[in-house]
Amino acid sequence: MTTHSRRERHLRGRAAQEPYVQRIDPRTAGWSHSSLHVVDVPPGGEHTLSTGGSEWIVLPLAGACTVEVDGYTFDLAGRASVFEAVSDFAYLPRAAEARLTTAAGGRFACAGAVCENRLPARYGPASGVPVELRGAGTCSRQVNNFAAAGVFPADRLIAVEVLTPGGNWSSYPPHKHDLHEPGVEAELEEVYYYEFAPHGATDGYGFQRVTPSGRGESTDILAEVRDGDAVLIPDGWHGPSVAAPGHHMYYLNVMAGPSGEREWLIRDHPDHTWIRGRWPHTPVDGRLPLYGPPPADPAEGTADRRPV
Repeated sequence: MTTHSRRERHLRGRAAQEPYVQRIDPRTAGWSHSSLHVVDVPPGGEHTLSTGGSEWIVLPLAGACTVEVDGYTFDLAGRASVFEAVSDFAYLPRAAEARLTTAAGGRFACAGAVCENRLPARYGPASGVPVELRGAGTCSRQVNNFAAAGVFPADRLIAVEVLTPGGNWSSYPPHKHDLHEPGVEAELEEVYYYEFAPHGATDGYGFQRVTPSGRGESTDILAEVRDGDAVLIPDGWHGPSVAAPGHHMYYLNVMAGPSGEREWLIRDHPDHTWIRGRWPHTPVDGRLPLYGPPPADPAEGTADRRPV
């Protein structure tokens, strides 16, 4: 595979070799840290992953699976779709061999980041995922902070899910994180991976905008995004991500960067940050939350984690 040029930052779903919906690595993306593999596994099938110099999180998008790594087995209950429930997940350390198996089949995301420290393999329960409502009015969205900085320990990897009701603007106001300025902005490479709720036989879609910030490649994107698409953002003001009316929009954000501090620090576009001042006086979209985390199971994190 060759390095993507500036004109290849919008990656269509299924552009990667089967069984991958997307296969994004630092070499193919032309950057240094962030990775995302989205893979469809058939019933009774398996998928193997050599973690190499990266830490990874296995996140079910549709279906359940079992993950074996470092002598442990993690049973992930998963979910029917990203629009129906929060999912549990598994953390894989660098320098490991992992095996994913699934009885009924499914689609699974493997989010990765080049890292220095080897943390232990762990199970992340769905009940422990903070669900946040961000924005207001037509800028309302839901954020599942399953691997946000300060929520789930990792060395470099930051990953969250965002659900935007049909017709709403997300990732707004436009913001960036392509400059290392301690306490103000963190340099992070970011992947947006999209899925859309259909209406009957009609597929959903949306739009992603990225404008140049004067940093790096001066990324400039206006893309119609559909199920399985990804947008790579090495730099630039990103937002809005717009959901077509009648179709809820999901995206998985995967971020990592060169800073030794694992933190999500952003800078709003100065022309649009004023919109935040209206949110305290504007109700959150009544369709949110689409769902919340399930109640905690006293056995969660122990019964689902056992030596091989």
